[in-house]
Amino acid sequence: MKQIPVGAKGRFELLVRPEHLANQFKDTALPPVLATPVMIMVMENAALNALKPYLDAGESAVGTRVDVRHLAPTPLGMRVVGEAEVTDVDGRRIEFTVRATDETERSAPAHMSALSSIWRVWRGG
Repeated sequence: MKQIPVGAKGRFELLVRPEHLANQFKDTALPPVLATPVMIMVMENAALNALKPYLDAGESAVGTRVDVRHLAPTPLGMRVVGEAEVTDVDGRRIEFTVRATDETERSAPAHMSALSSIWRVWRGG
């Protein structure tokens, strides 16, 4: 693994489709809006994209903690953008600030937010 700098950034986009909706994950009585687990996946993919340039062949990273608040609904057909920035690196432990926004919150500091996401680098083999 190469040195991962504080400030490294990643991004991931998702178009909300029927399989991403809350009423597909828990209870059909829930509204047809983006499910929180899918929102977290968007954020985790953004964090992984921040790390990919620094990982060696056979390495990846897995999230070990996320602290998240899902602040507003995102409907079917809307695009969600996840962004992540490395805020601390201690050996194989990497901490991020992450957020996800949809098209209605383009300039908001946090439509959906996670305070931190802790990752550890994993070596396959």
